[in-house]
Amino acid sequence: MSKRDYYETLGVSKSAEDKEIKKAYKKLAMKFHPDRTQGDKAKEETFKEIQEAYEILKDDQKRAAYDQYGHAAFEQGGHGGGGGGHGDFGDAFGDIFGDIFGGGGRGRGGRQSRAQRGSDLRYNVELNLEDAVKGKSLEIKVPTYVSCEPCDGSGAKKGTSAKACSTCHGHGQVQMRQGLFAVQQTCPTCSGKGKVISSPCTSCRGQGRVEKTKTLSVKIPAGVDTGDRIRLSGEGEAGEHGAPAGDLYVQVNVRDHEIFVRDENHLYCEVPISFVTAALGGEIEVPTLAGKVKLKVPKETQTGKMFRLRGKGVKSVRSSSTGDLMCKVVLETPINLSGDQADLLRQLEEKMGKSSKKHSPKETGFFDGVKKFFDDLKS
Repeated sequence: MSKRDYYETLGVSKSAEDKEIKKAYKKLAMKFHPDRTQGDKAKEETFKEIQEAYEILKDDQKRAAYDQYGHAAFEQGGHGGGGGGHGDFGDAFGDIFGDIFGGGGRGRGGRQSRAQRGSDLRYNVELNLEDAVKGKSLEIKVPTYVSCEPCDGSGAKKGTSAKACSTCHGHGQVQMRQGLFAVQQTCPTCSGKGKVISSPCTSCRGQGRVEKTKTLSVKIPAGVDTGDRIRLSGEGEAGEHGAPAGDLYVQVNVRDHEIFVRDENHLYCEVPISFVTAALGGEIEVPTLAGKVKLKVPKETQTGKMFRLRGKGVKSVRSSSTGDLMCKVVLETPINLSGDQADLLRQLEEKMGKSSKKHSPKETGFFDGVKKFFDDLKS
């Protein structure tokens, strides 16, 4: 019995491109697949013809031979594409749906899984403000996984080596057929590694890594602040079976300071001043991280006034700029006064009371406003 023309079977012309042939095959295969035709023998035979035609026309060499010699090109020994039933259909369908399920086209089992990189680790370090500003070198102890020395991280006993998995043939994946589709899954034998170890290392039990607490030297750069991270490349957990190690991130937290409050590269502090200094002016000492400095306070300074000391803040860890120190002066009320001291203040108040608007303009203005407020309520 003569076979139907392959182009006629797929419903395409002899000049059809690969894309058009694949599209036609997909449409017909969905219609005539045995899982959908429920035992209809005629349609099963049609499906086999469709699959056979596609197996020939999708391959450039087979298609060229068919165009020249027709079916006779495959009568000696056959092409292996026809009558494949459910098994071959999965491989052919992988060409179409491989991008959905991770299949590798004509290759069975997909690409071999790569060895998984070790996990990244985080180590929290707490610093005082002085160390954060100036920088510091310190040693830390990190419990982690390191590469096994006896097997050099391979996981195999010394003198032996891992072999390709017999289930997935080293690909790390196997193909599972579910109805119409061929789905790629991780190989259950080698867990996607593509290799199996028959003689595991006794030190690491085939993992290629062992638990260990290692001591590392960390250089904290000047200017770090809470939330900054220092990355130590390759100092995280070692990967299994010789895979690269992850990274270690040193997380910085700066403790609160008893004098200064930090805001990015600026520092803030409050400096108490006496009544006399605020009224008459003078020179006071203010603290900085580099030592004390002199600050000139002008006369008639009000409490809460902010003074800026340029360049006395923190040098940025990300640039060469240095912040400022902002000093807020706070008037301190005298306490524990003697009788004579109290009398002197009362005498001063009496003398100033005659011209209160001149000496205390804010106080006078405030109470004048209060009086006006209540007068308006009465009217």
